Amino acid sequence: MKGCILDKRSFDRGDIKLTGLTEQLEHWQHFESTTDDEVAGKIADCEVVITNKVQLTRETIEGAEKLRLVLLAATGTDNVDLNACRERGIVVCNARQYSNPAVVQHTFTLMLCLMTNVIRYHEDVTTGNWSRSDIFCLLNYPIREMEGRTLGIIGYGNLGKAVANVALSFGMRVEICQRPNSKPVPGRMPLSDLLGASDVVSIHCPLTPDTHHLLNQQTFAKMKSDAILINTARGAIVESDSLAAALRQGAIGGAGIDVLDQEPPRPDHPLLVDDIPNLIVTPHNAWGTRESRQRLVAQMAANLKSWRDGSPQNVVI
Repeated sequence: MKGCILDKRSFDRGDIKLTGLTEQLEHWQHFESTTDDEVAGKIADCEVVITNKVQLTRETIEGAEKLRLVLLAATGTDNVDLNACRERGIVVCNARQYSNPAVVQHTFTLMLCLMTNVIRYHEDVTTGNWSRSDIFCLLNYPIREMEGRTLGIIGYGNLGKAVANVALSFGMRVEICQRPNSKPVPGRMPLSDLLGASDVVSIHCPLTPDTHHLLNQQTFAKMKSDAILINTARGAIVESDSLAAALRQGAIGGAGIDVLDQEPPRPDHPLLVDDIPNLIVTPHNAWGTRESRQRLVAQMAANLKSWRDGSPQNVVI
């Protein structure tokens, strides 16, 4: 049986062990990365394909006559044509909750950097502004405490709950958003109310038709002028041009973004220009701790083994 990994460099930088995964098949091909026009040729004679973000379209799936199993090196499934796999009887398995500690950590890294303006203060040190000061400290930018602030969470699955637990340890109040287009639920706030009440809004929901551009010009207008937005979920949940405008106009106080609607982004992406105040963008690496990536490989190995044993787990279809 033959398998291939289409974008190995997206989760392995030579610092994790793959043996638990690779020892399960007789033949493997490891590709550091794969472009769209290379996919068909690389998977043509494979029974098992591992992909993180490489697209498996209907055309490539239908051309891979031996394909029986797709292992996603991720939770999201939007890069695979699931209907085409279903029609062919191809099993698709994803990975789940492997990166929660890393993403929680990154969420609060972004939040704390914006609340304390630590990046701007670091720049004051490296550019000599502190050395030129006539007093012992610099207080040029606002420094805010987390305690007593309200955190609004959009998406209250395992990850959202983990973020809530950490927020409580900072002394924050936590409010949970009602799912879009759903009936009211006790303990959940409608989005408009949550945005108006929150000092920090953190997104942890999946990208669906209901959440696409959930944060946009109209919803930013409902937020406090000093509120902070954190997005470590999916880029297209936030409308990029509207976020850039809200930050430039001071409609909101700041944003920490780990995901964009196009990845890698084009150089002129509206959130990559250098005139947007109080914006931190990181390159979709909130999940990328070594521990997280090792858990990912272990879960893919377990998914492969369970499939070979006839009882597949983490089955998407």
